[in-house]
Amino acid sequence: MEIRAAGPGDVDAAVALHDALVPYLVVTRGSLVRRLGTPTVPGRGTFAALVDDELVGWATTGLIGGSDPLDGELRLLVRPEYRRQGIGTRLLEATHANLRTAGATTARVFADPRAVEWAQRFGYRQTRQVVYAGIDPRKIPPQPEAPSQVALVPLTDVDPHLLYVADMVAQRTKPGDAKISTRPYDEWLAAVWNSQDTVLDLSVAAVYQGEIVAFTLSLGDHTRIWSKMTSTMPQYRGRGLAKLVKAAALHRAADAGVEGAYTANYDGNTPMLAVNEWLGYHRIATHAVLICPL
Repeated sequence: MEIRAAGPGDVDAAVALHDALVPYLVVTRGSLVRRLGTPTVPGRGTFAALVDDELVGWATTGLIGGSDPLDGELRLLVRPEYRRQGIGTRLLEATHANLRTAGATTARVFADPRAVEWAQRFGYRQTRQVVYAGIDPRKIPPQPEAPSQVALVPLTDVDPHLLYVADMVAQRTKPGDAKISTRPYDEWLAAVWNSQDTVLDLSVAAVYQGEIVAFTLSLGDHTRIWSKMTSTMPQYRGRGLAKLVKAAALHRAADAGVEGAYTANYDGNTPMLAVNEWLGYHRIATHAVLICPL
């Protein structure tokens, strides 16, 4: 068994691993090429587990920008036939070391419920559940009519600073364990707006009187997309705006040739779960949200 930093030569095997085990996470070849084209740094590590030169496990780390104290997150995969051999333990140790070096005080992971007991040995505790769902955007209902004076526009036609303002509100008020209290505009611009993983033309905002009152942000490419964030500003909630922007984004995705759209929601986020049900999303998996002090 070998655990090492992943490199560009691992891209194809890593895409195949994700497509076999968790296709709904929308890990694309382009996103991995970009990630592995830069050196491993504290808080943004990528690790490969190999047995006889075959890729059998994968782990990544990230920092939740703007969290205070600094929170870390990770993903960890091991092929089923190679589990219970210590591979997951060694990958977890590598991710924890990477996050500690970056100054993170906690690690957060979404895990298959069957892994909860194993994770508890390392100090993880479950806080809630998250539901993964997917849809073929070509099959969603017709676009609902927008209220008077509300314009539905792709983010390519929006001032990025307007989205920044809306996103900061969304991050502070979203359900879940990881909330961003503040994030400098330049950092947000690089990490979100200018990220090559963000698909601005398949993301949509509802604009009213010059301000964004709701938006949905998509990641991925023009074959599969991931709905990273859909939010309505607090004073405009309860008016169906989340349904409007998400439906508009999915219609744009269908027109662009996207065949799979995926998302995740906490099990207590009743309004968003209702929107997804109306759109026709089908549930794919339920994971436990686990947090561990570092």
